[in-house]
This record gives sequence, structure tokens and C-alpha cells, in this order.
Amino acid sequence: MPDHGKLAPWRFIVIQGEVRLRVGEAIEAAFLADEPGAGEERAKTERQRLARAPLVIAVVSRAKPHVKIPEWEQVLSAGAVCMSLVLAANAMGYATSWLTEWYAFDRRILESLGLAPDESIAAFIHIGRPVQQPADRLRPNLADIATYL
Repeated sequence: MPDHGKLAPWRFIVIQGEVRLRVGEAIEAAFLADEPGAGEERAKTERQRLARAPLVIAVVSRAKPHVKIPEWEQVLSAGAVCMSLVLAANAMGYATSWLTEWYAFDRRILESLGLAPDESIAAFIHIGRPVQQPADRLRPNLADIATYL
């Protein structure tokens, strides 16, 4: 896994089986606390957030001040771990989706997952079997994103 200074400035929370639904109940409760007038259909959507794939890996960034390794580089390491998980799972024939929806930033949800106050979610990586071939996305024109010197 990508690392910098052998700090392992990230960790994983593996969410599978019924736990996906229990975490979904916490997501639904936080949502309804903020949006008490939301209907049952929207509440169900929130409850099912982590049930969209049989396995969800929450990648936790735990970047901390360090004398030699800037926090920014530690955060980049967490992002590199996310991409490594996605590429490895895809190479094995699984489908993946890297999501950071509203609940990835909600302290109530983070606390329910056991995150420390100085930890954050880099991604929820959803892993399962492909149901269909994903549609290709529009990609930026290389001339718009690359500068040659």
C-alpha cells in the first residue's frame, strides 16, 4: 500500500453483511435529525447507502503533524490507498465505486464508526460484482489539463 515515511497515515474499516444495514440506520437517524420532514422514501434511500454493494471499505485518513512528512502528503497517501484498492479490486474482476457522500463528513456518523476526532473519511469504497458495463464518462481534453514546458 502507498505509504510515506512508513507512517501508515490511513486505516481501514471493513463493512459487510448486516453491519452495512446497522451503519445505514445511523446514517438514516442523522439525516432525519436534520430533515425531520423527509418522507419514508428518502429515509429508505439514506438507510440503504451502504447496502448498494456487499462490501464497503471505509478508508480513514489519520494524517497528523510530523517533523518531516507534511500532513498534505499524508492525506495524499490516503488517496493513493483508495485508488490502489479500486484498481486491485477492478483487476480481480470486481466492480467498485469510490464515494464520499454527506455522511462521510458528518461527525455523528464518524463517531459511530469509531473515528477519533482527528480522523476523517477519505472514501467509502463499494466493492461487488458488476451488474452491467459502466457507461464511459466524458474525459477532459488533454490540451486543457496538460502543460508542456
